[in-house]
Amino acid sequence: MKRCTHRHVTTECSSAAEEVGFMRPPLDKRLAATTASGRRTAEKLATHKDAMSNGWSFPGPLVLPDDDLALDPKYPPQSLKSWLTYNKKMPISTERNAIYVVSPPEITEGVREMLQGWEKPRVPRDFVMSGLPDLIPQPTTDDVCAYLRAFYHKMEIKRHDGKFRWQAWDSNSSNGPKYIGLATPKPTEELIGVRYRPSPDGIARMQVNLNDVLDALIDRVPSNAYAIVMLTDQDLYEDDDDDFCCGRAYGESRIAVVSSFRYSPTLDGYANIDLEHMWPVSHCKSYVDEQCGQQPGRAKTTPPPPDSPISAAIKACNAVPKPKTRDELAGLWFSRVSRTMAHELGHCLGMDHCVYYACTMQGTAGMAEDVRQPPYLCPVCLSKLSRGMASFVGQGVVVDRQREYIEQRYNALRGFCENWSHVGMFAGYQAWIERRLEENKEE
Repeated sequence: MKRCTHRHVTTECSSAAEEVGFMRPPLDKRLAATTASGRRTAEKLATHKDAMSNGWSFPGPLVLPDDDLALDPKYPPQSLKSWLTYNKKMPISTERNAIYVVSPPEITEGVREMLQGWEKPRVPRDFVMSGLPDLIPQPTTDDVCAYLRAFYHKMEIKRHDGKFRWQAWDSNSSNGPKYIGLATPKPTEELIGVRYRPSPDGIARMQVNLNDVLDALIDRVPSNAYAIVMLTDQDLYEDDDDDFCCGRAYGESRIAVVSSFRYSPTLDGYANIDLEHMWPVSHCKSYVDEQCGQQPGRAKTTPPPPDSPISAAIKACNAVPKPKTRDELAGLWFSRVSRTMAHELGHCLGMDHCVYYACTMQGTAGMAEDVRQPPYLCPVCLSKLSRGMASFVGQGVVVDRQREYIEQRYNALRGFCENWSHVGMFAGYQAWIERRLEENKEE
């Protein structure tokens, strides 16, 4: 089968967006959304106006059929002004700026046999991908922490010292929900009952209920913590109608949980993931046309400028060989989990789902959409984070401190990505960042 050349890239929403009634906020609204006043004025912006109007730097959300915004096209936008109102309840401060990452709960001897295989997807025979090695290493807490230190630059990212443990639960009835115990660490030791069930789609031997897991976190947020997030190996579900859920955050409670289960490369065939069109090549015009049921070339497009961030990202990503070894596939797995960890923690910092641009804070309706979304924050969401972190960048005019923070953060992320350049997403992210830094100097 001939590989796609990705010669033409679209920077706007797909034709499906118009069909379902999604209207992307126009440029003047996007510009106003980055100001504390909520009005488009002559004031400086944290991200230069030129970049905000340049689709080769920040394209619009795709909104393909069955994407999150296609299913909920009237989702309300959240501006910087709206975020500031929310953020006043709990601003980021030197006294409370730590993010704690909780490792997957340990499995105690009493439930080891019971939990055997819960963390391993059961791939239907028709979707087994040939050539994959056995036992691909799961994402580690240390690697997740390293990524978050760059993504949430200047926040203190800590691995939680306490050990949560899966234990037996002795109060199961014969005809009610089934429970497993989640033991919490000192100083507030408690055994929380967590519901479990077989996954409706048969992919997970058993899933655990994310609301019950979050209940184990809510009273155990350290005093200096801004947020706490748990990584789990087991599949999650939220309510009886769910097939599965990869993660969830209770923003006002500053707690979140993320499962690595569904991000396993072994499930790519079952999840209908197009490996050739993950970010940064998700805006490939021929791919978008195909997904929308259009004939290729219906709309006039031009190749992206070779010096643009998106062009640099595509070139760098395409230069990375398709992952085949255990370590390469482990890197792919980690890249997916790290993006979702950053997304859920964004909710803990008060950021809502984004409708302005393709952005890591977009909502997602499934795994195929998840891997199409970028790892970066768009100008509107970045204005929120940089505003919240401005107090950590010296003194002076707020917008100047925001710009300084953005540059420092980009450099921190670039340094992280350099160490992971063997992974397509991180190679593309590094190239995208480098070009954005050059654009900032030019602007």
